[in-house]
Amino acid sequence: ARVAAQRAAIALSDARGHKVDFRNSIIVMTSNIGADVIKRQQSFGFTLTVDESIAEQSAYEEMRKKLLDSLKRVFRPEFINRLDGVFVFRSLNRSEIRQIVELELAKVSQRLQEHRITLQPSEAALDALASEGYDPEMGARPLRRVIQYRIEDRLSDAFLDGRFGDGDLIRIEVNEDGEILLLRAEPEAQPEAALDLTL
Repeated sequence: ARVAAQRAAIALSDARGHKVDFRNSIIVMTSNIGADVIKRQQSFGFTLTVDESIAEQSAYEEMRKKLLDSLKRVFRPEFINRLDGVFVFRSLNRSEIRQIVELELAKVSQRLQEHRITLQPSEAALDALASEGYDPEMGARPLRRVIQYRIEDRLSDAFLDGRFGDGDLIRIEVNEDGEILLLRAEPEAQPEAALDLTL
């Protein structure tokens, strides 16, 4: 009976009757258990000092303990003991969100390579996109939509209007009102230490 149960666990069928083999699979399950605890302890600061880093680690350990306690209250021990591991992810900070902004802009830049177009975001623009694209409850999920709305859609409109063309250097700036601007620059005006957005 045990062997039959193991065989049944290895091959499962979907609604259409297709069998899926799980022998070489890693199954990751996510949960929003304790989301209210995470929201209360969100950190969205810039570069952390040593003391702040220690405080953040301490806060994470405390949060982790609370989340594991919440998990034990929701799921039976028999279920939890069948899991190979339980991982508690810490919240993204401002620096990590900025890195995601740079990665998303690198994808846009890669699609523009066939037209020899270079994107050059300023530090202020990266910060503005990171701020707008981060939501304490949703994390970095809205960031992709912000890049699409603020950069991709406006680039498409500018190309259709003839404001940008092949070989252009496009600076991404932010004005005093916090509005993202796309500005055409002459290639010779490019600073020597421009941010490389190629993958």
